[in-house]
Order: sequence, then C-alpha cells, then structure tokens
Amino acid sequence: MQDWQEHLIIAPILLPLITAALLLLYDERRRVLKAAISIAATFVLFVVAIMLVNMANTPDDRVLPYLLGNWPAPYAIVLVLDRFSAMMVLLTSILGLAALCFALARWHKAGSHFHTLFQLLLMGLNGAFLTGDLFNLFVFFEVLLAASYGLVLHGSGATRVKAGLHYIAVNLAASSLFLIGVSMIYGVTGTLNMADLAQRIPNVPADDLMFLQAGGAILGTAFLVKAGAWPLNFWLPTTYTAAAAPVAALFAIMSKVGIYVLLRLSLLFFGELTPRTTGFGDAGLFYIGLATITFGLIGVLASQALGRIAGYSVLVSSGTLLAAIGTGNVAVTGSALFYMISSTLTIAAFFLLIELVERGQDAAANVLAVTIEAYGDEEEEEEEEVGTVLPATLAILGACFAVSAILLIGLPPFSGFVAKISLLSALFNPAGMGTDAPISAASWAYVTLIILSGVSALIAMSRSGIRTFWASMEGNVPRVLIIELVPVAGLLFLCLALTIQAAPVMRYLDATAQALHRPHNYIDHVLDAKRSAGFEPAAASTPAAKGDAQ
Repeated sequence: MQDWQEHLIIAPILLPLITAALLLLYDERRRVLKAAISIAATFVLFVVAIMLVNMANTPDDRVLPYLLGNWPAPYAIVLVLDRFSAMMVLLTSILGLAALCFALARWHKAGSHFHTLFQLLLMGLNGAFLTGDLFNLFVFFEVLLAASYGLVLHGSGATRVKAGLHYIAVNLAASSLFLIGVSMIYGVTGTLNMADLAQRIPNVPADDLMFLQAGGAILGTAFLVKAGAWPLNFWLPTTYTAAAAPVAALFAIMSKVGIYVLLRLSLLFFGELTPRTTGFGDAGLFYIGLATITFGLIGVLASQALGRIAGYSVLVSSGTLLAAIGTGNVAVTGSALFYMISSTLTIAAFFLLIELVERGQDAAANVLAVTIEAYGDEEEEEEEEVGTVLPATLAILGACFAVSAILLIGLPPFSGFVAKISLLSALFNPAGMGTDAPISAASWAYVTLIILSGVSALIAMSRSGIRTFWASMEGNVPRVLIIELVPVAGLLFLCLALTIQAAPVMRYLDATAQALHRPHNYIDHVLDAKRSAGFEPAAASTPAAKGDAQ
C-alpha cells in the first residue's frame, strides 16, 4: 500500500470533480448551500496544494508518479508531481480561492451553475499541470475549455456573448491543432507518455524526424494560442475585459497553461537528451515573445479603459515568459518562474480591483474625461474646496490601485521589481558569475522591451489613476463589501510576501529550473515507478492470466 500522502496527488483532480457533481444535485435557488460547499472544497484544495509543494520540495528533486489503474508506465495513465507541477497547482488554488470569495458578493447569483463550472475549471487546470501524457493533457485541456466557455458567458450581455463566441471559435481551432500535432507525434514514436517520448525521440529514424518536428510545431502553435502569443492573441484582451471580474481573475492562470506546456515539453522533447533536435523552436519562441511584448506594451499605452490595460498586461506577461523559454538559459528560466508567479497574482488582483473602482463610475463621464484630457476644457473650472476629505472606501481602493501599479511597472519594494531585476541579472550574466561572456544583441533587445513595458505601464496606470482617484468627474463612492476587498488585499499581500521571502522562493524556483533543464530524474522516476503491491490490474483476472498463474 502506498503512503497515504502519495494519494494526495490525485486529490486536486478528484476534489473539484466530486464537488462539481455534488453541486448539480442542488437546485439553483439553494445558492447559500452551493456557495458553502464550493468555498469549503476550494479551501481544502488550497491546503492539499500546500502539502503537495512540501512533498515535492526535497533536496533530491523528488518526482512522484501516480499510476492510475496500477499499470506501469508508459501503459498507465500517469500523474506526475514535481516542483513545477506542485507550484502551478498551488498558484491555481490561490487564485481559485480569491476569485470565489470575490464572486460570493454577487457574481455567483448572476447565472446558472456558476459553482459547478468554476470547480470543473479548477479540475481541468490541475489535471493539465499534473498529467504525464499528451492524451490526458488533451482531455484536461478540453475540460477546462468547456468550463471556461460557460464562465465567459456568465452574467449574459451582448458584449460577453460576442467576446465569448470569438473565444470559443479560436479555442476550437486550437484544439484541432492540438489533435493534429499529437497524432503526428504518436505516428512517429508510438507513445504519448511524456517520459517515454523523451526516451524514444533520440531514436526516431532520420526519415521521420521531419514529421516529428512538424508535429511538435503544430502542437506548440496550439499552446501559443492559449498563451496569447502574437499574432494569435487578438481575442484575449477583449475576452478577458468582457468576462466577469472573478472569471477574468481566474483566467489569469489559464494563459499560463500554454506557458507551462511549452516549457515542460520543449525541455523534455527538444532538450539536452535529444542531440539532433536540441533547441528546436527556441529561436522562434524567443522572437515571438519579443513581438508579443511589443504588441502588449503598445496596447497598454493605447488603452483608456482599465480592463483593456489589464488584458494587454496579460500579453506583456506571456511575451516575457515566452522569450525567457526561448533563451534556453537555466538561470533565466528560474527568474521567469518568479516573474510568472508575481505577474499572475498581480493581474488577478487588478482584474478584481477594476470592478470595484469602476462600480461608482459612469461610462459617459469616462468618455467625456478622455475628451477633455485630449482637447482641453474651454470652460472655467470652479475652485474646489481645499482639504476635502477623501472617503475611506476610495482611499483603500486608491492604495490597492497604487500597489497594483507598482507591481505592473516593476518598482520596489514589491515582487515585480525582484522578478525583473532577477531576469535582467540572468540576461546580463548568461554564463554565470565571474565570467566575461558577451551579451548578445537579442538579449539587449529583450532587456529593452522589459524596461519599455514597465515605462508603458507607468504611463498608463498614472493616467488612469489620476483620472479615477484624483480628478474624477463624478463624486459617487462605490459600495464595496469586505468580502470583495479581502481577496484583492490578500493577493497583493502575497506579492509583498514574495519580496520578503524572495530568497527561499528563488531557491525553490532555481531548483525547479535545474530539474526542467536536466530531465533525467523526471524520466527515470516515471518509467521506473513501481506498481502498488496487493492490487492487480483488471487484465490479471483473464483466463490467459489465470492459466499462466497455474
């Protein structure tokens, strides 16, 4: 019998699945009960995720395969827990808990089956991070997409329907590319287990190598769509802006599914273990990342609405991570993982904050404010009373907005600064401390765009902050509940905690990057996983098996 803790590996999948099924048994009018069940299950998921990180965080880079059906790999449907997957499950549970708490104020009442769809989305995300084979990656990918279709449309409205239809069409096309790429890889190698693929790819005949690379490129394109890479990202800012605030906050992690898969598979299939294909696609990912950063920072500068700024900030984050993957540098990878955590938490908090900030505003007044800003106001303004008291709600929202701006820009003392400084340090010192290796022109371009993205965020957030909190044209103070402020403050506090605990977090992430770039340990643990004693697969009861036993 396996140690009971090892069975926790399947809990992030089973827990939301069982919860979603249980919620379907109750009528939509029993919202309080459904909300209680959903929040309790999500909190338990958060606790389990912390335990999984502790299980994976060992000096020997522990990799824990979980053989479903008790068949050995590569025949088993296998889940794999390592530092990387444990980190992503924890990040998902944090965002899920924050978004769900925020939704309990009013959004969970805006449509049917919100909690069921929410739990299924958590299940799909966790499954995608934990699975060890491409077929089940497709299964979990489709589960999370199906749930996200319903959540994008949650709350109805013409804007959401239009954005949702675009989102569905794009992701259906990405799913088709996924299937085509997986089929080509399977046709060449005869397996879909990731660890087994990493062993078989070096032995692929030279005549089939082109088909393998084509399959990898098509599969990569499917996840570039999910990551929001240019020029496949036209749908993302509109969809994320139109979605309900808690949905958009959870969607901040969905774009990272593409990043996770691209990083995981590129180093497994085209890393140091495959000499003939080492570095395949790295240059493409790097320059696509640079183009995505450029597109995103231009969008941030051009956007007047806060939701659009947040949507384009997602693209800047994705572009930064894609370019980091393309460098193939282990130090850059570790810094990029820190940046991914910080930017995901920041953008999720910002999406939640935007609704609170805009709740007391009038859209027509915002348009007029932009017009006045561009052309000026010919009428004389009345003198404002000196020393007007700022309402407490606006003061709190303004403080949260300022912290979000500092994080997006990358200024101290928050984790955005630590992440960008770490990235710049790794790029300026690519070969390690004490070396005089020259800095490439591509690295200079990357650094320049990282700095420019911060400048664009500074301009956009300063402009929006002044218009919203300093020179607001209407004096309405939004009604904000404590249950809505707590998730925003909690996510921003985690970004501060990342700064305070930057050293241990970076040690964990550097070890994660080392393991990703040297996947021997991952492959050996998965393929050498032992079946549980005392449990036999169903096939063992067949007549042939019984005859062999006799």
